[in-house]
Amino acid sequence: MSASELSTDLTETRPLERRVDTLLRMETEDGSFVLAVESQTNPSPHKPASWAYYLSHVYAKYGVPPVLLVVCPDRKTAAWAAQQFDIGPRQWPSLTLRPLVLGPDELPVIDSPDEAARDIPLTILSAALHRCEPEADAILNALAKALKSLSDDDESTAGTFIELMEQGLGMTRAADLWRHLMAVDLSFFQSQTAQQLRAEGRAEGRAEGRAKDILVLLSHRGVDITEDDRDRIADCGDPEVLSLWFTRAITATTAAEVFTDATG
Repeated sequence: MSASELSTDLTETRPLERRVDTLLRMETEDGSFVLAVESQTNPSPHKPASWAYYLSHVYAKYGVPPVLLVVCPDRKTAAWAAQQFDIGPRQWPSLTLRPLVLGPDELPVIDSPDEAARDIPLTILSAALHRCEPEADAILNALAKALKSLSDDDESTAGTFIELMEQGLGMTRAADLWRHLMAVDLSFFQSQTAQQLRAEGRAEGRAEGRAKDILVLLSHRGVDITEDDRDRIADCGDPEVLSLWFTRAITATTAAEVFTDATG
């Protein structure tokens, strides 16, 4: 056995991209916890280390017990994610990661319009988890009929569900079917509200992309930023402010030079 000394400073000075898909604070009768939701489409040997980082960071930041929920659209990935991941020597692992997993076998196939109408969020999740399964078509057809009825009474909520479903289907054949169903069966999809929702989604995506560009640029230029600086950039949704920060990041030597006299 041999040992070599390492730095005791574990501070991260580089702007690392560490983003969980969804983070929710849950309040229950038994207390609070933070739910971190990750979508996983394939087994990845590097992901357990990232998940452990997410949970440790959330626990240190919020002081609330974290729970990791991994959503998998296929059975092979779900079986992989459901295993226990030990981090540390085999004789004495210091950390044990045990995700809560949702896969195709954990949710029912909801293919009845009446059943879909009773619980639209559950139907959306069912469609997302079965999007690669033969049952996807039946679920989406049932959901489309349920949303058509909902849009007559609450167009805004129906629009939100439509956009969520499209996002949950990813780049799959089921997504093509969903867009076809919306164009044919739901006049809502061409409505002003739907167009506004899609425009807002595109704007948010552009802002997020610009924020990532700033972080990458500062990293490549060797400009150190704090975690608060990174959060400030990532959370800014103002395209004009982000554009100003990006321009300054091209020549800035410190984070202060990027933020000088700027708001966001």
